[in-house]
Formats: sequence, C-alpha cells, structure tokens
Amino acid sequence: MTALQAMRNWRKITGEKYFPDITEKVRIETVFAIVFSMSMLLGNVSLQASEKITTSQDQKSITVTIYNENLALIKDSRNVELSQNINQLAWREVSALIHPETALLRNQTSQSGFHVFEQNFDFDLLTPQKLLEKHVGKEITVVRTNLATGTETNETAVVLSTNEGIVLKFNNRIETGAPGRMVFPGVPENLRDKHTLLLLLHSPESGKHELELSYLTGGLSWRADYVAVLSENDNKLDLNGLVTLTNQSGVAYPQARLQLVAGDVNQIQSEQRIGRKMTAMSVEMADAAQMKEESLFEYHLYTLQRPTTLAENQTKQVALMSASQIPVNKIFFLQGADYYYSGKYGVLGQKLKISVLISFDNKGEQLGIPLPKGIVRVYKKDMQGYSQFIGEDQIDHTPKNEQIKLKLGSVFDITADKIQTDFQQIAGSIHQTSIFETAYQITIRNAKKESVVVQVQEPIPGDWVIVSESIKHKKISANTVEWKIPVSAEGEATFIYRVRVKY
Repeated sequence: MTALQAMRNWRKITGEKYFPDITEKVRIETVFAIVFSMSMLLGNVSLQASEKITTSQDQKSITVTIYNENLALIKDSRNVELSQNINQLAWREVSALIHPETALLRNQTSQSGFHVFEQNFDFDLLTPQKLLEKHVGKEITVVRTNLATGTETNETAVVLSTNEGIVLKFNNRIETGAPGRMVFPGVPENLRDKHTLLLLLHSPESGKHELELSYLTGGLSWRADYVAVLSENDNKLDLNGLVTLTNQSGVAYPQARLQLVAGDVNQIQSEQRIGRKMTAMSVEMADAAQMKEESLFEYHLYTLQRPTTLAENQTKQVALMSASQIPVNKIFFLQGADYYYSGKYGVLGQKLKISVLISFDNKGEQLGIPLPKGIVRVYKKDMQGYSQFIGEDQIDHTPKNEQIKLKLGSVFDITADKIQTDFQQIAGSIHQTSIFETAYQITIRNAKKESVVVQVQEPIPGDWVIVSESIKHKKISANTVEWKIPVSAEGEATFIYRVRVKY
C-alpha cells in the first residue's frame, strides 16, 4: 500500500470529499506519507537489521552516582560498532533493577541524525524453568537412556503445562514429571542469559561510535559510618568517617567513577517494580582515600578520587573524612516530662538515670565539611591501652559550623530523686480555664571523685511562669526550661522550684 492509497482509504472511512485549500491538502498528505513510511520501516526492521551486541568489554568508562534512598544514576559509556541506518542493539549487563522508563542513550560521536525508536528491557533470564515455560504449547524432544544397555531413544512431546510440575503430551499418552533429558529446538528470542536493554535505533553513518547509556536503578545504596575515639580526659575526639556501599543491583560496576549524593531527594512512589532475590554479600575495605566534597543544588556531592569496583552482592567501605583532636564537651543531662504539671503525683522517681552526652562543633581545619547522616560509634582506651566501645548515636545531615550532640548512654555514678512537694488548683474547672500551682524538689547524688554539672530540662505545658526557684533557670523555648545544677565530688545537691501553669 502506498501513502496515496492510505490517504484514499482514510477519505472513505471519514467520508471527507474535499479539502478546504490546497495547502492543507499537501500538508496532510505529507504527514500521511511520513507516518506510513515510518510504520513500514519499523514493521520490516527485523528483515533489515541483525542484532548487534555490546557487553562490558566494550566499556570505555562508567560513573555510578548513589543517593541515600536505594537509588543510583548509572552512566555507562561504550564503544559500539554500528551500521548505517537501522540497528538493533542489545545492551547487555545492565542493572537487574533498572528503571527502564529513565533510560537515555546518547551518541557522543555523532549526535546529528541519531535517533532511538524503541527500547525494551529483557529481564527474563535463561533458566531450565523459564525455557520450559516459553515452550508451553510447543514440541520438544525427550531423550531416554536405557540404564542396562546405554541406548538412547528420542520421542517428540508437546509441553502442556509447567504449573506445579511438567505435563507432557506424547503421541499416545500424557505424562507428568521429567521422564528423561529434554532437548529444545532453540532459545526463545526474549530469553537471555543476562539482563539486557534492547534498543532499536537509527545511525547516520557506519563505524565505531561512543554511546552513553544513562539510567536510574535500585539495588545500590550507601550510608555513612563514623568511628570516634575519646581522649583520656574526655575533652578531645578523633573522628574518622567511612562510607559503606552495598550493591544488590544484579550487575558489577568495574573501575567505576564513584559519586555519592547526601540529602533527601524527593521520589514519586510508583507501582512495585521487578523484584529479585537478595543473596549473601561479601565485605571489602577499600584503601583510605578521602572523598572530595562539593555543593550540588541543595544537596552535597562526594566524589571518590580514584576508580573503584563495585562487585555484585558486595558491601565495600571507603574513607570519607578524618579529623583529630576535636574539642569536646561532656554533658550530664536529666530530661523531665509534662504530664505531672496538672495533677497530684507525689514521688516522681527515685534513682533516675542521668544521660551522658558529648558535643562538638563541625568546624575547624580538619572538620568544617557537610557530614552525611549516619551512626557515630564512640570508643575509649582503657588503662591497658585497649579500645572499648562506650556508646553510639545517629546524626542527621549536618552542615558545617553546626553543633553535633551524641547521646552515649546512662551514667553509673550519678542519680536523681524527684518529688512533687505541693499541688494547688487555684482557679478553673473542667469547662473553664484552669490555673495550677505546683512545686518540685530534685536531689542529685554524685558518687564520682570529681564535681559535675547536671543539666535538668523540664517541658512545661500551657502558659507558665516560675514563681520561685533555688537556682536561676534559663528559658530554652516556649515550653522548655533548663537548670544547671553543680554537684560536688562524692556529694549531693538539692534544688526546688514552684511553677504556675495556666491551661
């Protein structure tokens, strides 16, 4: 059928007898001719172009940019031999968890006239079960061996089903199970031994072209882990940051340029993607080489200064940063609650645990870089010089010059008793504004051989005012008040306060 015949058929279907003007007629006939020619071209492409295959051996370079939320951007550059005009290109060894809709192929050698018409992701891998499933309704050969004589006999059978087992139809019977060795006439077209992206493209000229395939994928993730060593006097800290990389994407990335993006990148939650089984992972520690940091939009980008290989099903650690002799403050902290400001409670706690925190500023020559979120594990050497674990905490993405606080645990030698010494409802009822006045006593005991200062924070609800107090408070926020209580070595300190709360 020619484009003109297609146009005439269109007129018959629509009942159109004339065109408003000759210009419109020429324009529409031209469009029909282009559409018709393209459909003929794509319809007969299998007759004109044999499949070309590119593997990782053609790879010129690969860049892996990993985000925090199980997402990575892959840029895979390969030298590929193309024919002029139409090519079917099988791009092997792509990620098993590729987001096919994000795939983009660029021709770095000749951009003019280069077009991609179609792309398909073949994720059905060649296995005995898949081979059977693809031959349902088709003939295969069953080979049986006589165990006594070793003689083989061949028989043709049709695969009826592979659900919960194999069902085969022979000439005169139906059998289940695997009666012998099965021989298949060939491998189905869309069944491959490795995950493959199949591209139908047009190349303006033949020869070797540098093609770059970029796509988003799941199965790649990273997190920051920090190891800190506290000094003997608890006033200095050595901090080392490591990046832990995990590759469960179903493919390896040899000698990749590795980049990491720290920040919370928004993603639209789409329908469930193709799943794959998780397998065991090996662990590898990379040579220490700090990453170069730079700003990227409203995030931060870290680039490893040398190529590294991310093997399939592997966890690897690379150095992120290192700093020593960081000034540290140790904080003893007691946190209150807001529920006991509107009722009678009496004893609120005995031998309450005091938390111990350390804080430091992300600034200075060795620090002063944006730190990705992660877990900080803190160690300290004992008297024999062995490092002992003393606690861990998680930090969020932390800009430079910000303070970092780490809660390490509860203090053994410092405890507190808290009681409510008075409660009065001055005004109000259930349906009216209520005013309560209540008093408290907090006693802190210190069994350590040195004096300490304990920070006591109380979250007070409603409109409040401190009526009286034995130690002056500091207002931290609209509903938080703080006292700093000094306690002598092997001694105790008691402070009291009265507060009026209006609901």
